[in-house]
Amino acid sequence: MLTKYQQFFTGRPTTEIAKDLLGKMVKYQDGDEIVGGYIVETEAYLGEQDSASHAFNGRRTGYSESLYGMPGNIYLYQIRGHYCFDIVVQDAEEPQGILLRGIEPAINVEKMAENRHMTGVNITNGPGKLVQALGIHSRDLDGQPMETSPLTVDLQDFKIPREITTTARVGVNIKGANGLSPRRFYVKGNPYVSNMKKRDMDMANHGWKE
Repeated sequence: MLTKYQQFFTGRPTTEIAKDLLGKMVKYQDGDEIVGGYIVETEAYLGEQDSASHAFNGRRTGYSESLYGMPGNIYLYQIRGHYCFDIVVQDAEEPQGILLRGIEPAINVEKMAENRHMTGVNITNGPGKLVQALGIHSRDLDGQPMETSPLTVDLQDFKIPREITTTARVGVNIKGANGLSPRRFYVKGNPYVSNMKKRDMDMANHGWKE
């Protein structure tokens, strides 16, 4: 039987879960130190029928095996030298996932900036950036359930977006069957969304309801 935590990540469309994750808190504990931030941007990947998915057409390798695990598990993968944090959703053997593309730093921000050797929005406004900011530099957590992992999403600690914007995903093959499908979701106006233009940033409230 699934735990209440696992149930959040299954039983409804992956796109709905991806939108519901916006505003939830990501936390990573390394020893006595905790860093974290609010999720501001996600992308949904719908498994074997999705041309942009690592499981498209039933592709299954040792590298992507974690994608076939239980809902709420971690799928950490590497692309172009950067690690990315994907959350496994839907039931086991149904390889769908949600990529975290941006978070707004909120816990131990100074440490996150130190990890990135950056300040400002560049700390976490991209999938590889946010993993580096958390202090993760390997795939050691790949396949672990977030419920008991030092890397987790706290579903009880959250902000509420004022408005959610939906677009096509970033960096996928646009010539693929689903290359332009509207499966990217972000908090409108939040400055930590990747590729957010300054003129579109809500610097007062960062796109959150008060």
